[in-house]
Amino acid sequence: MRNFRIIIIYSFVFFFAAVTIARLIELQIFKGDFYKSLSKGLRISVDQDFTERGKILFRNGEELAINVSLPSLRLNCQEIENKEETASILSQILNLPENLILEKIKSNSPYLLIKRKLSQEEVEALKKLKLKGVFIEEERVRYYPYGKLASKIVGFLNSEGKGQYGLEEYYDKILSSGRDIVLTLDYNLQFKAEKLLEKAKEKLDIEGGQIIVIDPNGGEVFAMADFPNFDPNEYQKENDFEIFKNGATQKLFEPGSIFKPITIAAAIEEKKITPETTFIDRGNVKIGGWTIYNFENKVWGERTITEILEWSINTGAVFVEQQLGHHLFLKYLEKFGIFEKTGIDLPEIYSENKEFKKGYEVNFATASFGQGIELTPIQIVRAISAIANGGKLINPHLLLDDKVKKEERIVISQDTALSLTKMLVSVVENGYGKRAKLSGYWIAGKTGTSQIPYASLGIRRKGYSDKTWQSFIGWVPAFNPKFLFLVKLDNPKAKAAGVSTTSIAKELIEYLINYYQIPPDYQ
Repeated sequence: MRNFRIIIIYSFVFFFAAVTIARLIELQIFKGDFYKSLSKGLRISVDQDFTERGKILFRNGEELAINVSLPSLRLNCQEIENKEETASILSQILNLPENLILEKIKSNSPYLLIKRKLSQEEVEALKKLKLKGVFIEEERVRYYPYGKLASKIVGFLNSEGKGQYGLEEYYDKILSSGRDIVLTLDYNLQFKAEKLLEKAKEKLDIEGGQIIVIDPNGGEVFAMADFPNFDPNEYQKENDFEIFKNGATQKLFEPGSIFKPITIAAAIEEKKITPETTFIDRGNVKIGGWTIYNFENKVWGERTITEILEWSINTGAVFVEQQLGHHLFLKYLEKFGIFEKTGIDLPEIYSENKEFKKGYEVNFATASFGQGIELTPIQIVRAISAIANGGKLINPHLLLDDKVKKEERIVISQDTALSLTKMLVSVVENGYGKRAKLSGYWIAGKTGTSQIPYASLGIRRKGYSDKTWQSFIGWVPAFNPKFLFLVKLDNPKAKAAGVSTTSIAKELIEYLINYYQIPPDYQ
């Protein structure tokens, strides 16, 4: 009898164990996808209810990135009877590959997302058909009301709700915690800058370009336009990830003659030259086995340092660097932040300029006029701001917040900065920058045209191509700067920057003066 009771007890134990194991197998294996998807759906709902992503706003309150409820399409594949027919219908309505939809349906998932942000036409077409296993649900999604405007600055959210590129990436933690951020960007100025680049595409057939407008005193970025751009609402339609990179902070270029003010500022600061110092140009200068020429092989004869800037004389920049010496030249490049990140609140890169730092004579010579040394547009903007503001290296930033860390270091003296400002005003009044001149205002500026190396075009070949970067950098008013700007065009159909970028710069200056009501310097 005792053995019989033991058998009965063990039988019950084994029975319940078998039932429990069977139930676990059913839940984890046969219905695992369902409960996993269900739990994920519930988790998303909770997150959206309590930690909705913060907005991104322009400085005057216009909404650059917000959250909206939009329809999405989900399937319960287990309820779909004719999978092939359903895939064919959905393919036609949603404009998606039929084989891709069919493959997903055959997964037999009970909770499958097919498409987000359905259009009104798609919703109406799906509702009319009343397909079995096809459901339209409202979903909170990230939305960018202005589409392509400032897309390189804002970035986007990926399908998992993670910030990618731009501010969405840089401030992902803050935004995902629900906090809004307000930017230094001015909507109207950003719009104008992007329109100017579109105009440059139409008239000069540019391959790309950037326009940056910044406060050279405090570092606030008022506009940062990049061409071409993309629609962050439809980022998945892009095939080339390069389109997502911000050319102002994530792409290197050789600045050309807009770099000359840095070389000259260093030499004046070290009292090696003055604006009136003269040199004799013979059209070229030999460095080792290399010969450096002026633009269009011009011979300028005896010229002052001011005229080196006015007429962008390459051999003159080499002369200035030689008076300064390589050691001091390198020291000032470091002081101007050429070999470091700017600290801007965006994903950014910088170059260590290893080739230049090898110390060859010709490298120092070409770097003096901005060739053979590479940096990002925001780096050159930061460096030239130190001349505009009286000698301080500022940190550019996009967050409109008084608590922004403002680390400033002295690069050159106020006297040196003033000397350079006067020289750069002369460039606009008398030199290659004349097309940017505006009556009644003193404008400081410098043109730059540089050859694009094959390496920058993705071509495995040493040397330089026939393509050019053309730039104009300047500030207004020259002696009380409110705005510093850079216009950079990638391979415009123009001979040089004195033709291409100056006219765009003038239109930008006129807009700044009118929009911000800047009074004239003289009648």
